[in-house]
Amino acid sequence: MESNIQDIQINKQLFGEDFIWGVSTAAFQIEGACDVHGKGESIWDAFSGKKGKILNAHSPAIACDFYNQYQNDIDLIKQLNIPNFRFSISWPRIFPNGTGEVNQAGVDYYNKVIDYCIEKGIEPWVTIYHWDLPNALELKGGWTNREIIDWFTAYVALCAENFGDRVKHWMIMNEPAVFTGAGYFLGIHAPGRTGLKNFLPAIHHVVLSIAAGAKALRKQLPQAQIGSTFSCSYIEPYSDKPKDVNAAKRTDALINRLFIEPILGLGYPVDDMPALKGIEKYYQPGDEDNLNFDFDFIGIQNYTREIVKYSLFTPYVNATLVKAENRKVPLTAMKWEVYPPSIYHMIKKFNNYPQIKKLYITENGAAFPDVVTDGKVIDPQRIEYLQAYLQQILKAKNEGLKISGYFVWTLTDNFEWAEGYHPRFGLIYVDFETQQRIIKASGHWYAKFLGSS
Repeated sequence: MESNIQDIQINKQLFGEDFIWGVSTAAFQIEGACDVHGKGESIWDAFSGKKGKILNAHSPAIACDFYNQYQNDIDLIKQLNIPNFRFSISWPRIFPNGTGEVNQAGVDYYNKVIDYCIEKGIEPWVTIYHWDLPNALELKGGWTNREIIDWFTAYVALCAENFGDRVKHWMIMNEPAVFTGAGYFLGIHAPGRTGLKNFLPAIHHVVLSIAAGAKALRKQLPQAQIGSTFSCSYIEPYSDKPKDVNAAKRTDALINRLFIEPILGLGYPVDDMPALKGIEKYYQPGDEDNLNFDFDFIGIQNYTREIVKYSLFTPYVNATLVKAENRKVPLTAMKWEVYPPSIYHMIKKFNNYPQIKKLYITENGAAFPDVVTDGKVIDPQRIEYLQAYLQQILKAKNEGLKISGYFVWTLTDNFEWAEGYHPRFGLIYVDFETQQRIIKASGHWYAKFLGSS
C-alpha cells in the first residue's frame, strides 16, 4: 500500500447502474442485549464466558448496543448514502432453545429493524445464520448432530413466514468454513470443539442444512433472491517445489472449495484433500441428492491472501501458512496481508464455476489501530485499502467476469469474535464505554463515493 490515495482513480459510475453497494454486519457482533426480552443463550455467549477464550476477556454482553440503538445506526447508514444493509438474525433471539417455543419479542424486534430500514429507503439483506447457534442445541451435539438439519429448516421457515413479505434478498449461512474449522476443528471459536471427529460430521450437516434451508425458503418465497456466503483467501505456494505446490492445493481445497463445491453439486474435494474421505461415514441414503441447491447468487468474502508451504508436522493437511508478519508485507491490525489482487483472483476463481449465476462481494474491509483526535478519526490506510480492492473488482468487471455488488465489512467497530474489541473494522468508530459513534474519514469517503453521480 505504498501508493498515495490520490493516485487511485475510482468512481462509482465505472461499475454501472445495476451494481449493488452496501455494508455488512452480524447480530452477535453488534446487538448486545444478550439476555433480554426472552433471548436464549448462544454458543458465543457461553464460549466468551470461559477463561482465556476472548482477547483481554472482553464481554459481548453489550457490544455496540445495536439492539437499542438500531434506529440511530440505520440513520447513519442513510447518512452515509448506503442503499443496502446486510444484517443477520439471531437464532436464539427467535428460538431461545433452538427449536420449539417461539420468542415473539425477538420476532417483533427484527420486524422493527426491517420496517425502519424500509422507511429510510434502505434495502434489507438478511443472513439467517451468522454463527450464533443456540447453546441449547450445542448441548445436544450442535452441528455434529444430524437432527440439526430439521432444527435449522424450522428456523428458516419461521424467518420466511415472518419477514419474507419485505425481505427480498436472503443469505442462508455465513462462512461455513470458518465456523466449522475454527469452532469444531481448531477449537479457537465457539463452541470450542476439536478434531476430525467433530469437524467431519459438522461439515456434512452444515452443507445439508444450507441446501435444506434454501429449499424451505424457495418453497415459501418463490420470488426471493436466495444466496449463501463463503469466505475465501487467495492461496499461493511458497515456492514452485512440488511439495509446496501440493500443500497449497490441499489448503485451497480446505479453505476455498470445501463448502461451495458440494453446494454446487460437485461433491467434496476429497481427491485434493484426502483427509476428508472420512466424511463418507456420515452419509445416509439420499444425501448426495440433498447436498446441492440452485442459488440465485453466491456471496464471497475476501480480505487477504495466504502463502503456503509443505509441513510434515501439520496433521491431515501437511501444510503451514507463512505468516504475513514474517514476509515484510503491509499488514492490517489482524496481521493479515494487504494484497488487493487477492479479491480479483477470487472473483476469477468463483467465475470458473458455471453453476454460479451471480456473484457479490458480501464482505471486504480492514482493521487498523484507529484513534480519536480532536473528535475525529482519520484513517487513510482504510480508505486506501478500500480503493485498491475496489480497483481490482473493477478490473474483474471490465474483463467480463460476473461480479454484481460490494458490501463493506463493517458499519461500526464491533465485537470481533475471539479478538474481542481490539480490531476495529468499522466505517464508524464506537467508544465502547459510552456507545458514542464517530464517522471515520473512511465512512465519509464511502458516503461521498456512493453519493457521486
